[in-house]
Amino acid sequence: MFLFIIMADISRKFPLDRIRNIGIIAHIDAGKTTTTERILFYTGKTYKIGDIDEGNTQMDWMEQEKERGITIVSAATTAFWTPTTGLSVGNEHRINIIDTPGHVDFTAEVERSLRVLDGGITVLDAEEGVQSQSETVWRQADKYKVPRICFVNKMDKLGADFLKCVNTIEVRLGANTAIMVLPIGSENLYKGNIDLLTRKAFVWNGEELGAKFEVTDEIPAEMKDEVEAYRNKLIEKISETDDELLEKYLGGEEPTVDELRAALRRAVIAYKLVPIYAGTSLRNKGVQPLLDAVVDYLPSPVDLKEVKGLNPKDGSEEVRQLVPEEALAGLAFKIQNDPHVGKISYFRIYSGKLVAGSYVYNANKNVKERIGRLLLMHANNREEIKEAYAGEIVAIVGLKDTITGDTLCDEARPIILEQITFPDPVISLAIEPKTKSDQERLGYSLKRLQEEDPTFRVKVNHETGQTIISGIGELQLEIMVDRMNREFNVEANVGAPQVAYKEAIESSAEAEGKYIKQSGGRGQYGHCYLRLEPKPRGEGSEFINAVKGGAIPAEFIKAVEKGVKETLENGVLLGYPLVDVAVTCYDGSYHDVDSSEIAFKIAASQAIQAATKKAGITLLEPIMKVEVTTPSEYMGEVIGDLSSKRAQISGSEERGNATVILGMVPLSELSGYATQLRSLTKGRANYYMEPSHYEFVPKNIVEGMLAKSTFTGRVEQ
Repeated sequence: MFLFIIMADISRKFPLDRIRNIGIIAHIDAGKTTTTERILFYTGKTYKIGDIDEGNTQMDWMEQEKERGITIVSAATTAFWTPTTGLSVGNEHRINIIDTPGHVDFTAEVERSLRVLDGGITVLDAEEGVQSQSETVWRQADKYKVPRICFVNKMDKLGADFLKCVNTIEVRLGANTAIMVLPIGSENLYKGNIDLLTRKAFVWNGEELGAKFEVTDEIPAEMKDEVEAYRNKLIEKISETDDELLEKYLGGEEPTVDELRAALRRAVIAYKLVPIYAGTSLRNKGVQPLLDAVVDYLPSPVDLKEVKGLNPKDGSEEVRQLVPEEALAGLAFKIQNDPHVGKISYFRIYSGKLVAGSYVYNANKNVKERIGRLLLMHANNREEIKEAYAGEIVAIVGLKDTITGDTLCDEARPIILEQITFPDPVISLAIEPKTKSDQERLGYSLKRLQEEDPTFRVKVNHETGQTIISGIGELQLEIMVDRMNREFNVEANVGAPQVAYKEAIESSAEAEGKYIKQSGGRGQYGHCYLRLEPKPRGEGSEFINAVKGGAIPAEFIKAVEKGVKETLENGVLLGYPLVDVAVTCYDGSYHDVDSSEIAFKIAASQAIQAATKKAGITLLEPIMKVEVTTPSEYMGEVIGDLSSKRAQISGSEERGNATVILGMVPLSELSGYATQLRSLTKGRANYYMEPSHYEFVPKNIVEGMLAKSTFTGRVEQ
């Protein structure tokens, strides 16, 4: 991997209204990276179009990405675009782009990217329409209120159907669509689009890699009626979002194209409309109008006006205007470890400015950090800059304590911005070093990889001495093990993937924990009463101190809490974490001489064990949302096989000659499913799965697991 570090042109400072921070999000294989590569080519950022099949894309720069043809880590870059149509013709804009992975195993990359972006392009396959991961990333974008444009890609693909794809956007995503273009032809006859607002045809005929296209007033005769019908629908939809335009429209007067564009921009920023464009990135058609739309309709930092957070000192609301004159506030949203420059922190500046060599305040950790160097990123190439301003996305070298989700700000005006939430791991495997020298490097490499990916967790099983790594899917763990080998030179043996079960109590209960030990000299004495109450699924665990009158001194309350947390982490039934429980310490006693922290920790552990026995304890298992695409003749066999795996089939739908079966299936039943599905359907079906939620494991399965278990800390039922 070669690094290119050059000093940036200082004059490249753009006014805030000419900056766009966008992300490209979609299902696997919808064409995100290919679309990004075309954007970089047409904006002049690259002189050669990258090809995924050839492994020479700019944005997929990791060796694993090139080998597998998938995006694993989100990559950031900056491009400059001067629109040829629309509201901003002739004005150069700076577009900061983040290309995100489509595979569900790398969902953390999408989550953190969406948290800091102002707008997004959702790429969809013209034949497949909205797929499972399209739905997932759409909901993630909804959570962070990110305005979007949809790009119906692969219009040249066999089975491509633009209007059917738009229908899936409306039905499955609940989006209020604004169809901006109608494609001229489809499949191998696709050659361009008709822009509905201007009634102009954009036709790509040349061989200049799509860089040149023809704009004419000639609409194919057979499309004229359809164009007028959809144009009227578009004008009506836009007018409905603006009172003045609606009055004009209802009065029989047609708003001007510029008025419609301005109203559409306001509607997109307010999440009222989603503009739909079409093209084929691989065949270099339809990308330039998409770039014009990014500039015209997606927000600049100026449109978003302000960002809100909390004051870390008193919890009151803090507001920052998104301008360079304000006090500094920004979010570190990604950590990357680089063998050449060390730890790189990706940072979105919301307000104020950042200067290389200065000090900033980490409000989450309550520490000061020094900004070593500032970099503009282009995938894994870097451009060094001296300062950066509100609205920009930059990389910082030199931060020691900052992790994903931390807020960096002005110490005089501290603020903590909204945190990024990540899903819990659902699968784990044991890992051990091959040699003694690997042993030392293993801990270091795992720590670095954990810093980078918040969904990657590492835990040591003290019973077996094994190191357990956990994540969202098998592919993610496979990539992590591969990276340990390539980047950190660690050889390791790994076990078979295991499902990440959790333990949970079924009802409330109280119990006493008392630890007394006399050994001739000073003894041990710890005594506490704990109450356990189940919490709603996914809310996590908490410790509540309700001790009155100093029955247990404050320093020992901390020991009780520590004992509770350790016991919950290590589990009671089968060694899986005990979750979604509120533990209240409400009474106890102590001895002036014999009481110690360790005694209260043991007492707390005993109380938890006793209380869970009374409350009833069982296992929770991860349930996966599964989507199987199979030729219709195999539908019966596939459904029968899924039913044997405790699946709940939620429905099926036809997509061309294939049937898509939707269902919820326990992850424990899906081991080796890809091979089974291939043999069932003669290799013609494929499936996609993503974590959905946790559910109780049936009693008979829990009993079977208990019979096989060697875990010694469990409660006998």
